[in-house]
Amino acid sequence: MSIQHLALLIPGNYVDSNPASGLEATLRLFARAEALGFDSAWVRQRHLERGVSSAATFLAAATQRTRRIGLGAAVIQMGYENPFRLAEDLATVDVLSGARLQVGFSAGPPPYAALLGERLLDADVGSIDFSHRRVARLRDCLRSEFLGEDCWIESPAGRQRARLHPVAAGLVDRLWYGAGSLYSAEWAGQHGFNLLVGNVSRAETTDDFFKGQAQQIALFRASAPAGQAARVALGRVILPTDGADASTRRRYRDFAASRQARTLGPQGERRTLFAPDLVGSADEILAALARDPVLPLVQELRLELPYDFHPDEYVQIIEDAARLIAPALGRAGRPEHSAGTAALQSV
Repeated sequence: MSIQHLALLIPGNYVDSNPASGLEATLRLFARAEALGFDSAWVRQRHLERGVSSAATFLAAATQRTRRIGLGAAVIQMGYENPFRLAEDLATVDVLSGARLQVGFSAGPPPYAALLGERLLDADVGSIDFSHRRVARLRDCLRSEFLGEDCWIESPAGRQRARLHPVAAGLVDRLWYGAGSLYSAEWAGQHGFNLLVGNVSRAETTDDFFKGQAQQIALFRASAPAGQAARVALGRVILPTDGADASTRRRYRDFAASRQARTLGPQGERRTLFAPDLVGSADEILAALARDPVLPLVQELRLELPYDFHPDEYVQIIEDAARLIAPALGRAGRPEHSAGTAALQSV
């Protein structure tokens, strides 16, 4: 196993009575991940839930708490977004971060469109294009090309050509698509996006989760201009128990056991497939990763943290991962000693 990029995917959840505390704990977890040498930390964007509803806003705050680590969003459902306005927000965050932003997207109608109604939609849902083209529009906005043949903006700031500001050079090369099907993997490759795959997929040509995911990666690379060099990041739920006490170890194992049934075959009308959660000592987890047939196909691995764990548990998980798992993956980490001490003490 040779992982060149080790990342975290953090849920960013909180209790209803104190969202500020939960969001602050997540920002501190980003700083801790940087101190431990992780290459990037990503936050989930969720709507109508106790989580980060605006990844761009949250990551803007994270730019001021970190200095090296990549900052990611996985994934932004474009059905809820205006491509131009979101592009402005993301470009602003990328500039604030010093070009450290990584952004994942998904296409499709907003799952809660009917519930939100006119709070979200300005037209009948059937008349709005929620296809992959909406994601491509966002990417095109981020190119910040001049608008019109000779269009100028007059303002107190002076006369200037009309274009999206700020210009975030290079951000279009750090856009990802969260794929769980052959079609979406092929589309991502054809349109120059990087590929995010995780522990959820769809049964199409096979009911075997790992075979299906390997097929998606192969199709993505066959469709991508960069071929085998095209970036693919793999996500797995990984819960090392080495630094946990006995009661916490039981809780981790009970959590995984409660989700084991869903991994036994396709679920629901969409025939959704799930990968098993990896829980145990670092040695047990490494043995499981060695059996994962998808891992040798990638060089980037995301440790996906579950929802509704305690902040101290998240810290224990990532510390064990950095100390005991990362070196065996060929990724020993680069602890930031000068910034790390303050970050560690702040949690």
